[in-house]
Amino acid sequence: MVPTVPYGSWQSPIDAALAASHDGHPEYIGVVGDEVWWTEPRPTEGGRRALVRRRVDGAEESVLPAPWNVRSRVIEYGGQPWAGVAREGSGPLVVFVHFPDQRLYAYEPDAPDAGPRPLTPVSEVGGGLRWVDPQLRPERGAAGEVWCVMEEFTGEAPTDVRRVIVAVPLDGSAAHDRSAVRELSDDRHRFVTGPRISADGRRAAWIAWDHPRMPWDGTLVMLGEITEDGPFEDVRPVAGDTDESVAQVEWAPDGSLLFVSDLGNWWELYRATAPGETLPGVVAGTGLCAGRAEEFGGPLWKIGLRWFHPLDNGLIAVIHGAGPTTLGILDPETGELVDAAGPWTEWSATLAVQGSRVIGVAASPRSAYEVVELDTCTGHTRVIGSAHDDPVDPAYYPEPQLRTFVGPDSRDIHAHVYPPHNPDHIAPGGELPPYVVWAHGGPTGRAPLVLDLEIAYFTSRGIGVAEVNYGGSAGYGREYRNRLREQWGVVDVEDCAAVALSLAEEGTADPGRLAIRGGSAGGWTAATSLTTTDVYACGTIIFPILDLAGWATDETHDFESQYLESLVGPIGEYPDRYRDRSPVHHAERITAPFLLLQGLDDVICPPVQCERFLERMAGRGIPHAYIAFEGEGHGFRRADTMTRALEAELSLYAQTFGVDRADVPCLELGK
Repeated sequence: MVPTVPYGSWQSPIDAALAASHDGHPEYIGVVGDEVWWTEPRPTEGGRRALVRRRVDGAEESVLPAPWNVRSRVIEYGGQPWAGVAREGSGPLVVFVHFPDQRLYAYEPDAPDAGPRPLTPVSEVGGGLRWVDPQLRPERGAAGEVWCVMEEFTGEAPTDVRRVIVAVPLDGSAAHDRSAVRELSDDRHRFVTGPRISADGRRAAWIAWDHPRMPWDGTLVMLGEITEDGPFEDVRPVAGDTDESVAQVEWAPDGSLLFVSDLGNWWELYRATAPGETLPGVVAGTGLCAGRAEEFGGPLWKIGLRWFHPLDNGLIAVIHGAGPTTLGILDPETGELVDAAGPWTEWSATLAVQGSRVIGVAASPRSAYEVVELDTCTGHTRVIGSAHDDPVDPAYYPEPQLRTFVGPDSRDIHAHVYPPHNPDHIAPGGELPPYVVWAHGGPTGRAPLVLDLEIAYFTSRGIGVAEVNYGGSAGYGREYRNRLREQWGVVDVEDCAAVALSLAEEGTADPGRLAIRGGSAGGWTAATSLTTTDVYACGTIIFPILDLAGWATDETHDFESQYLESLVGPIGEYPDRYRDRSPVHHAERITAPFLLLQGLDDVICPPVQCERFLERMAGRGIPHAYIAFEGEGHGFRRADTMTRALEAELSLYAQTFGVDRADVPCLELGK
């Protein structure tokens, strides 16, 4: 007989250590000869990113031992950190970025006794030299080159920085000589992606944008002619605009230029055909998938993301959807789109092609992210790497509900609701469960519909979770994203509260036991919610933004340093907004207990904002706790950090909701 136990008190085999050890997922798929390579997390190895290869026989192995960490810091969020090529008779050559020093290294994993060798120098100026989105060009120059984006700090301030496309010699001559790095583009634009090279090797295309725009606001597709040994020539924009976001650009085998643009509200695929020798100065492009009311792209938070990939036969592999996503094969001539079969509801923005095979990374509500192959000849899909393996009985996983709630002004709010679920327990009749509203980061981001053991950690203990894709989230068109323009701290807070209150009003959640949690921009939403509403009994605030004025001046990195121009408004025109919406200036309004979690190495949302906020809270008598983690930046990556953070969060809810949980360390709440 299944025992009756109050919500929040259920025992679960999904403990915090288990959830932490499964955090993160494969990224940056690539093909090296007949092998498929990718990066994947190692939470129990200090949070490093390992480079993994899948050999032809299906065996997986780490290319580099610990502590090698394949991860870029360009724009702090990084991007494609490696590239590889197969060589006849000598095995693969790979170049990669090592996270601690951000140097670019070359490595021949099949060569005996050959360790990684540096290709780029270290700079002592500001944040130094950083590299991302590499592409190997072994045919260039005497020893071959790797073309990539270089981020170069010119002073100590986080905004003293320039970014250009460069060529780095593969012979190591630039390892201690910055002048040996050849610049291919100028620095007329603040931000650039890596170049995409036409099949004939004559042209390069890339994406560029400038402050105060973010890449989902407005970008340009730049085109340049490749020269023998100098910079690109005849550089000009060929697509995009200040109010049009192009998220990806690629060359098709027939010489046409493909790009994803949100000109028609949704990120859709366009083709600009090159007549004769050159493309026109500016092209609108021909829509290849218009009218579907779906996204075929997304926000460019990292350099080198891929939502589509051309095949040699003229077809195009595309990731698309409104909210949840799927992998499809598009015929650009007829517009026919055939989706891959399988259970997956989310495909990451990374694709590789090997002949007729398309390889991506996908997950579902019942499976974590895994490497998936689609054979376009047969339509067959199969998992080929990082296969999901249930660490516990799947009966303990929650079953998500896709919901659309009605918010202020009758606007739609998209959310995933995860009711409490545990096959070993039922709740007393008449008791309503506690619920935690999760606000995602970004805020131009989205909560994916996938298995997350952190969610299962709570739902299997009798605490429901509601992930809210509030107004401003990606995945539902530009108009939905634009709801947050100058309304950050208003629309996101209202939408989260509307979902929480709707769950309570319909009898799904206990109105007296609602909580909110979020990290980064979600931490801002959580903190702002506690200062402006009385909906929540407590909150968990993770590496947050708490002081808009500080963040708009010198308390964040260059990439987002002018993000608030669109989210809040120009600070010179609306200084009162920056003060009125900032939790740091309204600590006296907080009456609910909270937990504040912060990485001490975070340069995006620095700990100084937490410290300033806590000074205002001191002596107010509100129970709260602050846990700061050494060696952690923006986004926790170490297993021990994530374990402690989850247990502390559960203890906060247990104490606030009146639940007895002796199986986790008691979080000491000071006042």
